[in-house]
Parts: sequence; structure tokens; C-alpha cells
Amino acid sequence: MKRLVLFVSALMLAGSAANAQNVLERLGQKAKEKVEKKVNDVLNGNQNNQEENDVTEQDAQEEAAAGWTCPDCGKEGNNGKFCSNCGAKKPENDAGWKCPDCGKDGNSGKFCSDCGAKKSGSETAAKKQTTMAYAKSDFVPGDEIFFDDPVENEKIGEYPSHWDFIGGEECEIITLNGEQVIKISGWHTSITPLMKEANYLPEDFTVEFDVWSKDKNGDSGNNWIDLVMLDEDGGEAIVTGLNPDFNDADNSVHAGVGCNYQTPTGDIRQAEAKGEALVPLIQPNNWLHVSASFNKRAFKYYVNGVRMINIPNAKRPVKFNIRSVSAEDNPNFYLKNIRVAKGAVPLYDRLTSEGKIVTYAITFETGKADLKPESMVEINRIAKLMKEKKDIKFEVQGHCDNTGSDRVNDPLSQKRAESIVAELVKQGIEASRLTAVGKGSHSPIADNSTDEGRAKNRRVEFVKK
Repeated sequence: MKRLVLFVSALMLAGSAANAQNVLERLGQKAKEKVEKKVNDVLNGNQNNQEENDVTEQDAQEEAAAGWTCPDCGKEGNNGKFCSNCGAKKPENDAGWKCPDCGKDGNSGKFCSDCGAKKSGSETAAKKQTTMAYAKSDFVPGDEIFFDDPVENEKIGEYPSHWDFIGGEECEIITLNGEQVIKISGWHTSITPLMKEANYLPEDFTVEFDVWSKDKNGDSGNNWIDLVMLDEDGGEAIVTGLNPDFNDADNSVHAGVGCNYQTPTGDIRQAEAKGEALVPLIQPNNWLHVSASFNKRAFKYYVNGVRMINIPNAKRPVKFNIRSVSAEDNPNFYLKNIRVAKGAVPLYDRLTSEGKIVTYAITFETGKADLKPESMVEINRIAKLMKEKKDIKFEVQGHCDNTGSDRVNDPLSQKRAESIVAELVKQGIEASRLTAVGKGSHSPIADNSTDEGRAKNRRVEFVKK
């Protein structure tokens, strides 16, 4: 407060009244009144040092009572040296941060108060761990998408239009945090994708979806969201369950039926053996990304990029259900972004045959150019290819569907392409080998009037130059 008073006073004494007025307009009313009083004191030559000390002490007391706002997660009212929500350390000073986009000083929290830009390096410890997990993950998303449901354009309160109800208690479309999701609840409530063919899964495929983790202030017991893989006779070839409320990684995932019963090993155990700090895999009130792959007989299951289940020899599934197993109060599960794809083809083979690589595995936060952590898997594959084939240069193209206007889609697709280029440069790829181009919705490869077509149009292309 004292520094700000002196700064504004100096401006006015130097004749910069307009600049001082601009500063005043950006202050809260209470702070503004205090600053105006100090300015008048300076101009009148009767500054009262004792009064200044009293005001400064009062400000300090008010700040201490209010606590501090975490710069990582935005939690207000913290006391002590660490955030009570995410564990981030209290900043050394309260000067705030300068926005890299508009230059606004004194920001607090994760976003600029003037332009909304995100603070650099504001990832929480959990998000940083997730990003690192994807960077090391061996999960490779399938290339040929044949089922995609982002759960958009549905009617609230109705049954999800892309799914068939197998049995159980409740399933409907609701709004969660401003976006449409599938709510599924009850004991053995099962849904399955509506597909033209009864047995639609090929020999190699991937399944991905997001599930919301709730904060229940403790263990949630027998509440699971199951991925149920079915064989030709309708039997359960593989069942993998996730308890999205359970913070014990060793007990939050299980697999069984048609294979040896397993609990998580490998990545979690290795981290423990090395004495590495491990943020709980399941953070409350967050989306978890679940992915699974099957390759002829090998099945793997991941949560936020961490491989939790690895079954080398399992019976081949031909279809699947998603099933809730809820035996306690508040048994609702929330799902979105369900995608099924045929297994991935090696990148260089695709580049050789088509002259470009079309990928759906690089995704962004809704309406933003921020890469989702799971995008790191594909970006790392591209970086590895470019390091092995040093003569390859790419035009990185961002493509949208026709949802929204060109005024929004064109610059957004450009920024997204630039985000990919920036990440590849971080990976050690020379910037001269990459060009970012935003195509918006102007180059569709499928019919934008269908959900499947729009899903195919939302893509990234690496076009060889």
C-alpha cells in the first residue's frame, strides 16, 4: 500500500495527473479513498507519518484476517505457508504477477483481471504430475475414430441419444459446471454405444472417456465405474473398475474376469521404491481421463496417463458397456468425451502413404488453445519422428468443425496450431521446421451435419512440406 501511495504521489507531483488518474480508476473504492487522501497530503505538504504508519498497520491486519489467495488454484482465505486446497507455497510477496499478454500488473489468482490470460506456470502440482505422466505414457490413441460422443447438443433431462440402456436405475443428460455430461447411477446401471454392427470392436482398438471425481471427504467404499469388455457370447471378457472418489492408488482400480485379478503395479510401485513424492492420482472435484487399449490379446488400462493395469493375455472383446456400481449415498457418476478408435498405425507409414499425418489425439480445453495433458502422447510421437527423420518439415494445421462462427474459429485454430508448434520446439525441434496455420472450419473432411462428421473435422494435420 505504501509503495503504491508513493508511486501515485510522485506521478502527480511530476505533473502526470492523467497517469495518476488511470491508476486510481483501477483500484477498489476503499483503496482509492486511502490513496486520494495520501495524494492530497503530499500536495498540501502536510503528510502525517504517524497516520501513514497507522494505515499501513491496519492494511496488514486486514490482509492477515482475510488470508491469502493461492496463485495456483485460486483458493482464497489461506493461512499459513501452504494452500489448504492444493498445497502450493505462499508467494514471497503480494505484488501479484504481470500478464504476459496485456501487461496488466498486480494480478492475483490464475487469470489476468483485464484480459483473462492464464498465468504462466500456474499449473497445480496434480496437473504437473498428470502432464509428466502423459509425457512418459506408452498409451497410443487409435487413429480411425468410429464412435465419438463429446456429449454436446443434447436435451437436459433426457436419455443420451448415442447410447442404449442395458439395465439398472438411472441415466440422463445434466449440466455440470456449465457443460453437458452423462449422469449414470445405481447398482449395475449399464449403457452401451449405439452401433450398426453387433460386434464392432476390431482386433486392436482404444477406448477413452472422462469421469468426474467427487469430494466425499473420505473413502467411498463400493462405488465403481466399470469398463466392461464383452466377448461374442455376451460374457465378460475383461472388467476394469475405477473408484473416482478413492485416493489410495493401490485400491482405486481393479480388473478381473477372464484374466488374473490385478491391482495397480508398475508405475505406482516404482515411484514408491525410488522415494519419489507422488501426488494422489485421484484429486477431488476434477476430471479424470480413462483410456484403455487392446492389441490382439494384450490389454492395458490407464488413468491420467498412468498405466494401472497390464494384462498380457486376455480374451478378445467384441463390444463394451460402461457400468455404474453404486452402493452408497450420492452414487452418481458423470461422463463425457467418450471415444472409440481402431488401433494406431505407425506415424511414418501414414506419412509415406498420405503425405501427412491426421490426428485426433491432440486436444484442447474447450474454447481455448491450452493443450490437454493427454495430448502429450501424440506430440511426443511427432517429436520422436522428427528427431529420427531430420529432413522432415511440417505445416501444422488446426481444424475445427462448423460449430460457432468463423470470427471465433479462425483465430482459435491458429492459436491452437501455434500451441502445438511451441510444444514441439520445447521438445527440441527447430522452429524453422514448423509452420503453424489455422484452417478454421474451411477444410472439412466429413459431413458437419452429423456428430460423427463433426468429430472427424475437429483434427490436427501435420502436412509434409
